[in-house]
Amino acid sequence: MKKACVIELNKADREELERWSRSRSLPARQVLRSQIVLLAAQGKDNIVIAKRLHISRHTVSLWRERFRKQGIDGLRRDATRPSRIPPISMETERAIVEETLHNTPPDATHWSCRTMAKRHGVHFTTVSRVWRRHNLKPHLVETFKLSKDSAFWEKLEDVVGLYLNPPDKALVFSVDEKSQIQALDRTRPVLPLAPGIPARQTHDYVRNGTTTLFAALNVLDGTVIGKCMERHRHQEFLKFLKHIDRVTPRDLQLHLIVDNYATHKKAEVKRWLSRHKRFHFHFIPTSSSWLNMVERWFGEITRKRIRRGTFSSVRNLVSAIEEYIQHNNANPKPFVWTATLSSIKAKIDKCIEKSATAH
Repeated sequence: MKKACVIELNKADREELERWSRSRSLPARQVLRSQIVLLAAQGKDNIVIAKRLHISRHTVSLWRERFRKQGIDGLRRDATRPSRIPPISMETERAIVEETLHNTPPDATHWSCRTMAKRHGVHFTTVSRVWRRHNLKPHLVETFKLSKDSAFWEKLEDVVGLYLNPPDKALVFSVDEKSQIQALDRTRPVLPLAPGIPARQTHDYVRNGTTTLFAALNVLDGTVIGKCMERHRHQEFLKFLKHIDRVTPRDLQLHLIVDNYATHKKAEVKRWLSRHKRFHFHFIPTSSSWLNMVERWFGEITRKRIRRGTFSSVRNLVSAIEEYIQHNNANPKPFVWTATLSSIKAKIDKCIEKSATAH
């Protein structure tokens, strides 16, 4: 039978191992290893140590030998084990990256881990690791839109200036309409939430009509002036402007950020504005809805109150919207615009450059 190796401890190692063996905060495996070595240093055989610590003789032999070769540091962690999946060559990794960036499979719009793995004869987890190392995400796609407005930069500077440096003795409103909000009712009652089971609703629904929400978001304090109307015409928009005129202080100028929808530029609207000098329209560039802050608020009300709601009538839908606006105004939280003109210009230039390179 092979004789166990002799363990000799210097003073520093002995003190450290004794501290480990008494510790209640170190991992249990590290405490056990220190106890094995301390008993071995007393001249105990592997069988005796195994019985005392209620472990196998193989385990005692393993850590006794590890300490002899690596010292006390060898007890801190497990030995590294070779991966079951063999490493790939740098040439294969470069080929995977190049193909991900510049090609697509013949039967799909983008690569998956498994299709790429089959293409190069590697395991799909290998492809996943390569993509993570190079921060590649072929399964994701984002949308963008470049405005072709000839006055893009002038309008951008005007609107961003209102967000970052609003004028004194004035209110700045981001104004838009959320049209065709449907009052949808499910064909069966919604099943409530339960432990381990999400709330459930039928995939089909009954349409009970629509409404249009006209909203003006105060960019300074986050309050919203909102009004639901049946239709989405310049007549309704004029009614909303008159409503804003009634509920805001008369001594303040009103700067309204609006998009280029036709109802905002009707002759009747222009005539009304000419008679109400405290109203000032600031048009965002075409195809730039991201510049209108009220769109962010529309996303909030859609996510929180409309999308999963069930409404048996348009009246119930309007009541839910009005209730949400009341709660919003009771504890308003304004959105903070942080993007500067230079940062926006840098992103747009980069997008234009990439678009030109892709073609």
